[in-house]
Amino acid sequence: MTRTAPVGVPSGVPGGVAGGVPVAPHQLLDARDRRVARRRALQAAHPGPGVTVVAVTLVVPGPVKTSPTLEAVRDDGVRGVIRVCALHRWRVLARAAEDAPSGPEALLAVAARAGELKQALVHLEDHHPIGRLWDLDVFAGNAPLGRADLGLGPRRCLVCEQPAHACARSRAHPLDQLTTAVEVLGARRQP
Repeated sequence: MTRTAPVGVPSGVPGGVAGGVPVAPHQLLDARDRRVARRRALQAAHPGPGVTVVAVTLVVPGPVKTSPTLEAVRDDGVRGVIRVCALHRWRVLARAAEDAPSGPEALLAVAARAGELKQALVHLEDHHPIGRLWDLDVFAGNAPLGRADLGLGPRRCLVCEQPAHACARSRAHPLDQLTTAVEVLGARRQP
């Protein structure tokens, strides 16, 4: 069952991905469809140029996508986005979070230019102690604005310094090694 959770309230419960329930592939697809519908509704509620939607999801390889710690990691990501917006004087118009078996996620509507916002969020992903666990997608329309659109290099693997998509495609690292990397990064969060 999906529940809406308050954003910014840390769970304070340790555990990383340990103890989570595995999610079926169809649940991931259903969650993606629901996220697209929620994003479109948010865009419809805040129409016009200069309004960008940020989707906050987590990079969690394997079948277990949620736990109290991962929910807190998502909340840390939302707080990071809000801090970046405040620093740049971009207004957060709306935000909503969801904790589903497919993983914790959040959407924010921001009064900002998509390219500038994406550039700032890439910096956050790359430089925050747990930023590697966040996937901060920026939408000014139906498609996300990617790093390549800004002339930036790809995300790095959780385990090594190679591009993440190359390691994922080749299955360069066993699942237990990836899960350990998520646990180590998650332990860096500051409650």
